[in-house]
Amino acid sequence: MEILNLGIVTIGLLVGFGLVIGILFGFFGMGGSFLVTPALLVAGYPATVAVGSGLAFVFGTSVIGALRHRDHDQVCYKLAAVMILGMTVGIEVGKRIVFLLEELSSADFAISVGYVGLLGAVGVFVLWDVRTDDTHTRPIEIATEVGPLEFSPVLSLPGGATVPVWSILVTGLGIGIVSGCLGVGGGFLLLPVLIYGFGVPAGIAAGTSIVQIMVSSAYGTFVYALSNAVNVPVVAALLGGSALGARIGTGATQLVHEADSKGYFAAVLLAGSIATASKQVSTTYGIEALDTVSAVLIFGTACLVSGAIIFASVETLTKNRERRSPLTH
Repeated sequence: MEILNLGIVTIGLLVGFGLVIGILFGFFGMGGSFLVTPALLVAGYPATVAVGSGLAFVFGTSVIGALRHRDHDQVCYKLAAVMILGMTVGIEVGKRIVFLLEELSSADFAISVGYVGLLGAVGVFVLWDVRTDDTHTRPIEIATEVGPLEFSPVLSLPGGATVPVWSILVTGLGIGIVSGCLGVGGGFLLLPVLIYGFGVPAGIAAGTSIVQIMVSSAYGTFVYALSNAVNVPVVAALLGGSALGARIGTGATQLVHEADSKGYFAAVLLAGSIATASKQVSTTYGIEALDTVSAVLIFGTACLVSGAIIFASVETLTKNRERRSPLTH
């Protein structure tokens, strides 16, 4: 089998990493490639293969997560459908940009810089939000500011906001371009947009994000596979672990406090940003120690945050059982 060519130890590491990413994916409503693609770059894969394989992994995990969130009634299908239209066009544009950069021998640098900037910016914003006191009112206020625009059809969304269809399409286009360029499902951008921009509750935002990621990443995988830029054995090993992890993460969304969820989200994003920056500096200046730093940040943070999610879920379940149990003397 082709996958055995990776080696038993490598397969084990990929399956374990897939398990961790699956937990984060199911919990945050993101395909996980915002960590997988940087990890493949850190491991030395070409930028196009890292991007294509990241999208393929996103597709596999999103199918599992979409089914789980559907069972919990945490999907707004009309919002996902409109967003998908914009993202599909954006992914094709992003793919063309990546292959143009590859011809110019600057794809690795450009993608790394893109990751550092986007992950860092979103991570800082979410961390700032966690530290403020008005997190419960800000999302609805932002959403209702765009709602009254009358020059397009509008959608009424969970959470009470009314949003113009054109704004959803433009948002989808922008996230699609990022997805096609960086090999991500777009969830690390889409989730904050749904929560802070459109006022969608966190659980429904996660489920809706996964559904649209499932469709858009399927298209992205297809266009990269046509260019032979998907490493199937690596993707298969990662998906083997993520199948279980996604179920754990999805169940945890109903057990962990929303403020804690945002804190975990910010930690993962910031770690990914710093890790990608460390790898790029290492490649540019030949500082081998930074290779180790980048690997530890990506894998270590993913393990720590997924462990924290499991611990918080178990703690909540234990408290719930204690409340239901009759008092004994």
